[in-house]
Amino acid sequence: MLTKSKKLNFEGQNIYVGIDVHLKSWNVTILSDQMHLKTFNQIPSPEKLSNYLNSNYPKAVYKSAYEAGFCGYWAHRRLMDLGIENIIVNPADIPTTQKETAQKSDPVDSRKIARFLRSGELSELYIPQVETEGDRILLRSRYRILMDLGRIRRRIKSLLYFQGVSYPPALNASVHWSSRFMKWLSEDVHLESESAEESLGLFIKEANQLRSMLLEVNRCIKRLSQSPSYEKPLRLIRSVPGIGIITGMTLLAEIENITRFKNADRLACFVGLVPMCHSSGEKESKGELTFRGKLLLRSYLIESAWIAARIDPALQLAFSELCKRMPVNNAIIRIAKKLLNRIYYVLKNKKEYELCMVL
Repeated sequence: MLTKSKKLNFEGQNIYVGIDVHLKSWNVTILSDQMHLKTFNQIPSPEKLSNYLNSNYPKAVYKSAYEAGFCGYWAHRRLMDLGIENIIVNPADIPTTQKETAQKSDPVDSRKIARFLRSGELSELYIPQVETEGDRILLRSRYRILMDLGRIRRRIKSLLYFQGVSYPPALNASVHWSSRFMKWLSEDVHLESESAEESLGLFIKEANQLRSMLLEVNRCIKRLSQSPSYEKPLRLIRSVPGIGIITGMTLLAEIENITRFKNADRLACFVGLVPMCHSSGEKESKGELTFRGKLLLRSYLIESAWIAARIDPALQLAFSELCKRMPVNNAIIRIAKKLLNRIYYVLKNKKEYELCMVL
């Protein structure tokens, strides 16, 4: 006698999950190969999503995707550990219709992600190792501290100008913010009111704290640069003119694995050293640098290019020729691209750079 089985079994079937992630909630859309199954809201928990999928669609192949953003990679790693094949995608790479733009909502976004995941039209982002992610955080923290220090210095200068305080002749612009300058601010500057002096004191205290933090993070980065995973590649990358410890470590942490780039042009696209292009018919125009890329890497490379153009004879010659047909600021971007080509070469071939090499 045959009996009916009440157990669900989705073995061999694909379940596609689009996740629109937010701080306090996830909007989830679930699709099968043929139809839309469900759209719902849940707390931001990979475990809860995994339990729901295992309870309602047992033994299926689970595939999910969510947009890169504030939540980083922790959700991706949890989902992968729970047996869900997850990818992270760039929001700008998800096709969007005009209607979806005009009527944007969390359910619309999650359905859109699930739909294009099912059709195979999503390109996944590269996921770094946990250790590399931590190194990136350290190097980016240094940049943020530096930006905060710049802001507090500008506030101090504005306050001094507002109160009519001039710098003494011995403290010209070249020695601003040295220990001697900070001592002068603390001991010799007297403002017209007690409240103004208290404000200046608070600004000086914050500036000193940020200076101490900057020194500490520099020590941490130096120790990290001497670790086995960075010592040899940093030596290679520093053979390229203009590249110091901070720029070199930032490049290595952001790139992590040079072999993931097929060529130097792919690396340039990753950094953002390629122009925007608009062509139609016989007309073709190239504009400013693309808005996509790693802005921190791009700024470091452009700063390094100014130094490299003075040190490397080949780059110096190229810079002189470029300046004949374009503005200086445009020419230095071309030099930064050439500098990046050299960085790609030394990392790819594991050979130190030689001056005057033409790439």
